[in-house]
Amino acid sequence: MLPEEVMLQAQAELLDWQGSGKSVMEIGHRTPDFIKLAEHVESSLRDILAIPDSYHVLFLAGGATHQYSIIPMNLLAGKQSADYIDTGIWSDKAIAAAKRYTDVNIVCSSRDDDYQSIPDPSNWQLNNDAAYCYYTDNETIGGVEFHSVPKVSTPLVSDMTSSLLSKQVDVSQFGLIFAGAQKNIGPAGLTLVIVNSELLKDILSITPDLLNYSLQAKNHSMLNTPPTFNWYMAGLMFDWVKQQGGIETMQQMNQRKSDLLYRAIDESGLFYNDIAKTCRSRMNVVFHLQDENLLQTFLEEATLAGLHALKGHKLAGGCRASLYNAVSEAGVEQLVAFMREFERTKG
Repeated sequence: MLPEEVMLQAQAELLDWQGSGKSVMEIGHRTPDFIKLAEHVESSLRDILAIPDSYHVLFLAGGATHQYSIIPMNLLAGKQSADYIDTGIWSDKAIAAAKRYTDVNIVCSSRDDDYQSIPDPSNWQLNNDAAYCYYTDNETIGGVEFHSVPKVSTPLVSDMTSSLLSKQVDVSQFGLIFAGAQKNIGPAGLTLVIVNSELLKDILSITPDLLNYSLQAKNHSMLNTPPTFNWYMAGLMFDWVKQQGGIETMQQMNQRKSDLLYRAIDESGLFYNDIAKTCRSRMNVVFHLQDENLLQTFLEEATLAGLHALKGHKLAGGCRASLYNAVSEAGVEQLVAFMREFERTKG
């Protein structure tokens, strides 16, 4: 979901961007106009997240899944293994991709718990000689989120596709953060990479130029033609976040939204959530119905009530409410009211 204000601004500028008489989609990426836009967008993100100067910010084409392979290509730096924390489907996919390039040490896994929790850090098997330690900050399918940053001695890498811009992040704690745009940043097709420049010193020789973070940084993410419209949309989103009060405001709002929905689920006799309360996702609230025969009726009536995209992922079933930044508190209140009325009449 994108904020209405952002959609309206994009609509207003679609045919005439900043009085140029052209759409932003028609402007060459190497022109002074677009370079100025790109610099503004990066500056806005750096301001929002307080990104240190020692970090590169890359705006890359493609989806976050690409990074599963690109990360080991760029960060192994001669090391023979990398640490991975397994807490869900997306981290499992990242592990499978990394195994093509290096030995993977599974630090911990909640697979046997059906990915309903995060293993106690006291039981993690970290390798202090690993090239890096990778984790998925928020598992969109399973609804599990880290509410604190893992403490490791190696460079920390995090997939924040579904959580970046939703909460405060100390970038200096990480070696690399990446995020697909399509959750809190803009349309699909753009991926942000925030990486400590100190890590880009020994990139695998097999790495294609377009996947080489160092080359992309030297060329300001324009080694080839970037997804310019997506870059522009990301800039509108960054400006919107700042207008709302910044990351602190986003975090507070998202906490209120998720608290409201989880409270309604916990108080219900029909709906339930199996995820350990210490790691429930604020972005993706997964829930099921005690009577699964009512699921299809619930989804159909929710759609008629203007509540869309509540069907759970095909690998998880049930329901899932994604509460990304642009989802209003009023929208969550509407969902809670609908769930309570549905339970009263059907439960």
